[in-house]
Amino acid sequence: MSSMLQIRGIQKSYGARMILDDATAAFSRGQKIGVIGRNGAGKSTLLRIITGQEEADAGVITRSSELRLSYLEQHDPYKLEETVQDFLERYTGEEGWRCAEMAGRFQIKEDKLYATLGELAGGFRTRVKLTAMLIKNPNFLVLDEPTNYLDLSTLILLENFLLDFQGGFLVVSHDREFLKRTCDHTLEVENGRLALYPGDIEQYFEFKAESERHKAAHNKAVEKKREQLQEFVDRFRARASTASRAQSKLKQMQKLTTIEIGTELPSVRIRIPQVERKGGIAVLTKDLEVGYPDKKVAAGINLEIERGERIAILGDNGQGKTTFMRTLVNDLPARSGSWQWGAGLQIAYYAQHVFTGLDAREEVIDCLTRQAARGVTTQDILNMAGCFLFQGTDVRKKVGVLSGGERARLVLAGLLLSGFHVLLLDEPTNHLDFETVESLAHALKEFAGTVFFISHDRTFVNLIATSIIDVKNGRITRYPGSYEEYVDFLERQARESTGHADMDAAENVPAQSAKKEQDAEKKEAEAAAAKAASAKTEAAKLKKQMDKLEGRIKHYNNEKDKLVKEMEQNPLHYSKERNQKLKAVVIQIEDTEKAWFKLQTEMDKLSGKS
Repeated sequence: MSSMLQIRGIQKSYGARMILDDATAAFSRGQKIGVIGRNGAGKSTLLRIITGQEEADAGVITRSSELRLSYLEQHDPYKLEETVQDFLERYTGEEGWRCAEMAGRFQIKEDKLYATLGELAGGFRTRVKLTAMLIKNPNFLVLDEPTNYLDLSTLILLENFLLDFQGGFLVVSHDREFLKRTCDHTLEVENGRLALYPGDIEQYFEFKAESERHKAAHNKAVEKKREQLQEFVDRFRARASTASRAQSKLKQMQKLTTIEIGTELPSVRIRIPQVERKGGIAVLTKDLEVGYPDKKVAAGINLEIERGERIAILGDNGQGKTTFMRTLVNDLPARSGSWQWGAGLQIAYYAQHVFTGLDAREEVIDCLTRQAARGVTTQDILNMAGCFLFQGTDVRKKVGVLSGGERARLVLAGLLLSGFHVLLLDEPTNHLDFETVESLAHALKEFAGTVFFISHDRTFVNLIATSIIDVKNGRITRYPGSYEEYVDFLERQARESTGHADMDAAENVPAQSAKKEQDAEKKEAEAAAAKAASAKTEAAKLKKQMDKLEGRIKHYNNEKDKLVKEMEQNPLHYSKERNQKLKAVVIQIEDTEKAWFKLQTEMDKLSGKS
């Protein structure tokens, strides 16, 4: 397979910090490569060097004459007053039909195609950038964090496009599910070096673990052999008769080599200070309407959330997820209706913009210490800082020198230390690497408090969510199904909107016909099974009622026998009260027996005896 792109001996440093050191790799036509590594490992730096946005300090990049490279720009190349169609034609120089055709792949059609960029929600603006990147028919793509800030619908559309894409690509993403579905190779960036593994990210992790086990076993065997040879040398080299043999063993020792194992990166284990586990209502909304003074976003919101739930707030960008969350924390006043938190609950809110409130003069460690709950130790604070990549002297950095991503991580770390009962998290996984994302997910899963979160990272949501709130078309409601069902529904919508369902049907009509027959038979069998199950349930219900009536009949007969016995023992003693009681008991027996025979008739019908 011919190489489209080669990088050899690339070096890049910022000040005294070496980011890439002798980075070397070759990428072939059609390879779909997921780029992974810890935050700060050099993934984005590598991609910027490949696309020419930065220069390497040393090394060579060789591009094939056939390479048509395109990349997703981080800045916005459009003007807000431009229509989508006008921007695409201007930016790409392609004809209108070509632009419209590609835009349709991302559900940018009709009114949206002729809307201005300023009118579109953030998710659709990203779709426009993706469209612009792809119109020029590239055969190799470079995508740096394309999944950040993408809503799930757009993410699925991008995923489907990449699955169909005939060329190759390099994509940096912390969305494990996205990489698993789209990539067939994995490029690891670690300790300044590059290593390209065949297989998707799950296969990479398996290979990596097996490789580390093999290296450790080899080194252990080598060390044992060395000890044996050393023991022989120590015992026999002083004797003339065995000195030559001892010398031979010494040479054998010198030839033994271990396999170098890179410095093990510290594992991430996030621990959230626990709060008391309590039952009851966390928050209750009644006819709540959210939005802005001049714009209604969603109305008629009636929700009752129990304490301890972990609620994923899902929906397309621009539908009102963040607006709803801001309203719950009183960061945005409700337009009408009401909402109320449970008594005594302390609420913490994380959003991408909250770091603007940090004190630039404060050090990282002081910022975290100030926010930590009572009882949280200095070691706990340092551990949390390390989890969010503030290690060693980094904790003494001033907030003012931190990047946007570092500040976002600092705010999230402080919030997790706060000991609050309710956490509201808006896109908490942006700026985090795989290991930190999954560690955060496991920590939140064990958290005894209540969690509301907005995220489009499928692995993260799948690990945490106990329930889903769906935000769509001015409505905010609980989704009745599981998260897997929610994603499946969106994937079906995406396939139908891009014509995949029609193409599949046209290519395989006989198979679809056979499938319809199978489906019909399956439905008949399911209906019969459902009917049988329903009959069984109804029969059990009737049996329970009949048993209850039989118990009553037995009780009334005992009462009757007791009264009759009293009358037999005292035939001359007339009691009007006793006679009335006996009459009432006889009526109760007759009525109860009638009810029992009615149930028995229904039971016979169910079993087909009548």
